[in-house]
Amino acid sequence: MDDSAKVPVLVTGGAGYIGSHAVLALRDAGWPVAVIDNLSTGFRWAVPDDVPFFEGDIADTALLARIFTEHNIGAIMHFAGSIVVPESVADPLKYYDNNTSRSRTLIQAAVEHGVPHFIFSSTATVYGEPEIKPLTEDDPLQPVNPYGMSKLMTERILADISRAHAMNHCVLRYFNVCGADPAARSGQSTAGATHLIKVAVETVTGKRDHVAIFGCDYPTPDGTGIRDYIHVSDLASAHVHALSALIDRPERSLTMNVGYGRGFSVLEVLDAVDSATGTTIVRKQEPRRPGDVPALISNPARIHEVTDWQPVHDDLETIVCHALAWERKLHDMRRNS
Repeated sequence: MDDSAKVPVLVTGGAGYIGSHAVLALRDAGWPVAVIDNLSTGFRWAVPDDVPFFEGDIADTALLARIFTEHNIGAIMHFAGSIVVPESVADPLKYYDNNTSRSRTLIQAAVEHGVPHFIFSSTATVYGEPEIKPLTEDDPLQPVNPYGMSKLMTERILADISRAHAMNHCVLRYFNVCGADPAARSGQSTAGATHLIKVAVETVTGKRDHVAIFGCDYPTPDGTGIRDYIHVSDLASAHVHALSALIDRPERSLTMNVGYGRGFSVLEVLDAVDSATGTTIVRKQEPRRPGDVPALISNPARIHEVTDWQPVHDDLETIVCHALAWERKLHDMRRNS
């Protein structure tokens, strides 16, 4: 893409885990970037000093108007939201507020200010409890928890808006995001994170004394849940490629899976962490968590057909090593603060 086509991008939730990596990927590729984040789960230090930062909520329409105008925003990457499946079952109103209602406010503001491109951080949980097979974007959408439903509702809003207004969009349905920036510029930093590899490396570094395995009676080969684990930097790169695809074809909107197309069970992941670190993680079996499903594996054919995105960190040991390097850096940062 010609540099003249690189519009200023507003990254919502850009101080969080995935959002901060998207900011790095955009900057590395030469895109102008601004960030809005209310810092409820993000960190101000995760945003580079030379990136305009606005502490606030995506429901603050006055702040959004100011950002759109001052920075001539031409695209939005929307990561702000809540992401913990069991919490969504316990507190569904929080998820319909954060993930659906506030997204609707953001989308309305984008339409009113003529922002032409919108990329939405969705999730594989919109597929519900599917067969154990690679999922295509055309498989049935039957979320079994409020997190998945709150994301699907926003997908539907975007589809309707793109038909009614001059804004195209891309929905990216993530599978299990993991790892950290290879240069250790950012990583998963939220206290109490539930991501399996994050929990595992916290155990390796002594922050936890064991890893809980939630459910050992799923209809899978070893009884534990199977997921398609994708490195966060590859995911961030997919967003940049998706944005280029929207700009190249403004009449077209897209929905695409982002994963590697193969799954690992919980036990296989923990074995990989043991192998990569030379440790033996203490494992404790626990009951299934509400809202979890047996398996989620992507068929990423569409994103490869539509864009030239190619993952470069598609290796479980590499993912573990990057996550562990970040965990050790994070430990040093907190000890020295």
